[in-house]
Amino acid sequence: MPNSWSRRGFVKATGGAAAAFGLTGTASATVLAGTAQAAPAEFEELRATWRGLILGSGFSPTAEPFAAKLAVLGTSAAAWRTGMRPVPGSLWPEMVWLDPEPDTDTASYTYSAQIQLTLQRLRSMAEAYAQPGTGLTGDTAFAQDVVSGIRHVVTDVYHAGQARYGNWYNWQIGGPQALLDAAVILLDHLDAELTATITTAVGAFVPDSAVASYTGTSTGANRVDLCRTIALSGLVGEDAHRLTVAAEALSPVFPYVTSGDGLYRDGSFVQHTWVPYAGSYGADLFTGLSLLFALLAGSLWEITDPARENYFDAVERAWAPFLYNGLCMDAVSGRAISRGLPPDDPSGANDDHLRGHSVIASILALGRAASSEQNARWRALAKGWIRRDRFSPPHTDPMLGVYKLAQLQNVVDDITVKPLPEPVEHRLFPSQDRAVHRRRDWAACLSMASDRIAHYEWGNGENLRGYHTGAGWLSWWGDDYGNEQYSETFWATVDPNRLPGITASRKRLADGEGGQWGAERPAVKWVGGTTDGTYAAVGQHLKGLSSTLEARKSWFFLDEGVVCLGAGITASDGEPVDTVVDNRRLGAAGTHALTVDGRRKPGTLGWTETLTDPGWAHIAGHGGYVFPEDGRVTALREERTGRWSDIRTGSSTRSFSDRYLTLYVEHGTDPVDSGYAYVLLPGAGVARTAARAASARGLLRTLVNTSRAQGVQVPSLGLTAVNFWAAGTAGGITVSAPCSVLIRHLGDGSAVVCVSDPTRTLTGLTVTWEHRVSAITARPGTVEEAAPGRNLKLTFGDLTAEAGATQKVTVRTA
Repeated sequence: MPNSWSRRGFVKATGGAAAAFGLTGTASATVLAGTAQAAPAEFEELRATWRGLILGSGFSPTAEPFAAKLAVLGTSAAAWRTGMRPVPGSLWPEMVWLDPEPDTDTASYTYSAQIQLTLQRLRSMAEAYAQPGTGLTGDTAFAQDVVSGIRHVVTDVYHAGQARYGNWYNWQIGGPQALLDAAVILLDHLDAELTATITTAVGAFVPDSAVASYTGTSTGANRVDLCRTIALSGLVGEDAHRLTVAAEALSPVFPYVTSGDGLYRDGSFVQHTWVPYAGSYGADLFTGLSLLFALLAGSLWEITDPARENYFDAVERAWAPFLYNGLCMDAVSGRAISRGLPPDDPSGANDDHLRGHSVIASILALGRAASSEQNARWRALAKGWIRRDRFSPPHTDPMLGVYKLAQLQNVVDDITVKPLPEPVEHRLFPSQDRAVHRRRDWAACLSMASDRIAHYEWGNGENLRGYHTGAGWLSWWGDDYGNEQYSETFWATVDPNRLPGITASRKRLADGEGGQWGAERPAVKWVGGTTDGTYAAVGQHLKGLSSTLEARKSWFFLDEGVVCLGAGITASDGEPVDTVVDNRRLGAAGTHALTVDGRRKPGTLGWTETLTDPGWAHIAGHGGYVFPEDGRVTALREERTGRWSDIRTGSSTRSFSDRYLTLYVEHGTDPVDSGYAYVLLPGAGVARTAARAASARGLLRTLVNTSRAQGVQVPSLGLTAVNFWAAGTAGGITVSAPCSVLIRHLGDGSAVVCVSDPTRTLTGLTVTWEHRVSAITARPGTVEEAAPGRNLKLTFGDLTAEAGATQKVTVRTA
């Protein structure tokens, strides 16, 4: 392996590699700009940078939470050292990687996972050697024992010539990244033969060809991880070619996509083709990019592709909207929601707060490669998230590595950083069927499915009962209450058929119903809506998973709450159908009072009652619910017991219990054209809930709630919003085809008319508003004709390329 290159030789070799692997575009030129040579000192400098990135800096090892964390790391590492029993097939008896029948059953996945877990343990031991305050710091004998463990793994199983079995990820990403981290940390203790064995093994399992085409498992977050593996092998083996391949292979990640994996212009992030994944794969991608940008900055391989700016922009467009008070919303975390917490699931170690903390740390890390203005703003956002996470303070997170904790603590300690408050906004993500509504004191997230986005994802035995998470699941949190609602043991104990907001048949579904990796998607196109950035009308043509259920559901997002309408609810499965108004987790001992129309209901577990024509209901410590129309609502207070192994194969079988208070509308068995209407008021007290119910008809008018259109009018906001499932008229608005319309008077003599085509199929659309308009002051290019006068007539051209995005027209009213 060459240690130095002439400029001409380096350019020729790396340019040829780029052509051979199909890596063309701006990256090849930008990576090589200014290259003179790749000398040993360059690699050593990069290795020192990497050690600083993964070990952290600027923290006091004697201060908390670092002192305790480092002490635990040292204790664990010492125990692992004592427990080493190297034999063919394992290094520790509890981690067996020998698969007697490769690729014959799911057991092979377990065996390959043990290889990764073994290497991750060795990586943690290497960190214990390098970090201060572990009791093993600089212990040469200990380092040699870790090296012996590494030697055993790369001799026995992770070596060139070994046939891969089980999960590809363990061989190409999880395992080798841990191995290479350990090698970088302990490089002074590795002899030349072992170093060559490691790099040869990684090269065999992750050859240059792994990133030759942007397809399959080499896209999005996976591509970034593969580039990280290749780059680290270049660091360990002082291989300039591998670093060049890694740097250039990142370029296909950066451009916006219009389908499949990647980042969309509307801020959506999709992985596995059909799954919104900003909170899991997206978090990994952010972590990987932040590390690689920082590693290669100022080097011969600096990433300067202009398209990388898309990911800097995405911090506030794609990731920040799903972060609330330190947590990352589950609706964009795919099958990761089924991973439990230690000690029951040490391999998963996951809930919404833990995921959120990791994303925040990655954003801070990415800031090192961003502009000073971006970095300053992101630090202010992060400080706000950290301060508001009273349930699980991020900078004391026991699951974060020291280097991420150090980034969070740095922001906490920096008195020059002023925390930014929660924004008041609505963000609609048509390309991933998600919507986020934020106010200063609450936030909500809506999760849907269409022919573009899966009902849910399960795979590798994970998320076996997530099948209704795309059926209109409406999750919400308050600023200082309910932040643990979907944390801890929620997913292990909740009734999967009664997620908040969904309409679902009680038909029993099998674990993993519908196929792996988001294979099952409903055959519907009208999913999405329109927003002016403050308020929104969102709708879902719902078709149930493995069910005949069909419905039209709409949500109108306002200041105090969300108006929820349902119509056309029809099924013929021979099973009852319910719409879940809400399902609040009360904790293991929760006794939160339920008040209905001023009367407090029993707090007895197992209590249930059908409420006839309730005007309103209130759950203490959570919020209120207004029912503007007559109907029946069932209330249920119960204690539920579950295990992580119920929803994730191989997880803990220990039982957990949580108490729940559920409100739901029963549509009966095989309903025909049933419906519902209610208003969710997050954080409202009893008095405000009662007052809103008493004045509901004056403050809020339901214009229409049928299978042809659903709409509301809010006079106090000057707002009219209608989801048209077919051509028609409602609220003074007439449309020529299915669409979503929101009109808002701004109080200064102007109004904004927002229109979208959620189906993405309209080549023409006419919208007429029965209101006098004197002038058009702004309109998008999709408007072919705008005629003011006694009414406003807007003629839109082809909307198919707009991908469901809102078309906003501003007018001057008479």
